[in-house]
Amino acid sequence: MTIKKTKGGWLVDIQPGGRGGKRYRKTLKTQAEAKAYEAWLTAKVAQAPEWVPAPKDSRRLSELIELWNLHHGMQLRHTRTYPTLQRMCAALGNPLATAFNADDFASYRASRIAEGVTPNTVNREHAYLRAVFNELARLGHWQAANPLARLRQFRIAERELSFLTSDQIEALLIALGQRKRKDALLITKLCLATGARWSEAECLRVQQLRGNAVHYTQTKTDKNRSVPIDATLAEEILVFRASKTKDLGDRIFESSAGAFRMGVRDAHIDLPNGQLTHVLRHTFASHFMMNGGNILTLQRILGHSSLQMTMRYSHLAPEHLLEAKQLNPLAQLNRSNKRPEQRSNLG
Repeated sequence: MTIKKTKGGWLVDIQPGGRGGKRYRKTLKTQAEAKAYEAWLTAKVAQAPEWVPAPKDSRRLSELIELWNLHHGMQLRHTRTYPTLQRMCAALGNPLATAFNADDFASYRASRIAEGVTPNTVNREHAYLRAVFNELARLGHWQAANPLARLRQFRIAERELSFLTSDQIEALLIALGQRKRKDALLITKLCLATGARWSEAECLRVQQLRGNAVHYTQTKTDKNRSVPIDATLAEEILVFRASKTKDLGDRIFESSAGAFRMGVRDAHIDLPNGQLTHVLRHTFASHFMMNGGNILTLQRILGHSSLQMTMRYSHLAPEHLLEAKQLNPLAQLNRSNKRPEQRSNLG
């Protein structure tokens, strides 16, 4: 019954929106008032859609991923996100989206770590899936909270960035110069001269090299940047391109990562895992700072979206934390102990 007699009066106990809707309980003095209140609530549901409970969301995680890809993912230049999301969805068992929670993903990433996957990779997968819910919420296709919003990623210990010494650079250039094709040699020189990623230099087109400057476009951060180079290097690259007999369209170089790997081997250089061609970018940044370069200028050259990324190289600057040497208490004590001796000598 929705209306019944109680000691305090007539109790109306009703869910005007049906099962699952909001429940209303109110006690009125007379039965007529109770019936009128019940009728008013029922009419309100028919007149105001916001009073009707929202239909149950029966979409599965795969449907959200497809929706994300339709409205956002296919516009991304980097194509690995969508296949990664599909693989994750299958591994998670394609749950109901409304039932998916942080515990589900925590169990998934634990299994990934047990398989030998690195925490960096798992953090990237976490970011991909969290971004799906964020983007769909922004577009109005997801109303609930993001199930991964409060799940923390693994903390990754910052690793030392390797860079080549001057002797190693010289040995590498000699090794690459001895190879039949000179593409890898010139790509390496270009990376060392401009701090470019290997892919940016390797895919360089003729129109990007003009006025003794390299104009990088379609970069990882989608920000164009221009870096001046020595006229001798610019001329060397253009002469090399003119001598090419293979039709490369408007590209200057052929793919040469394999040749670079063999050059590193021939130069007897040991590099950490995952830092093969990227060591050239680290080498440019490290030597730039060691030679007194400005950290903000380096950020612009490298095209980092945030200064925090560039600050990884700040400790290589000659003046880095010089105050620590000058202002520490031991230095102050040493200076204090020298003053009386200095005064006596003056006397």
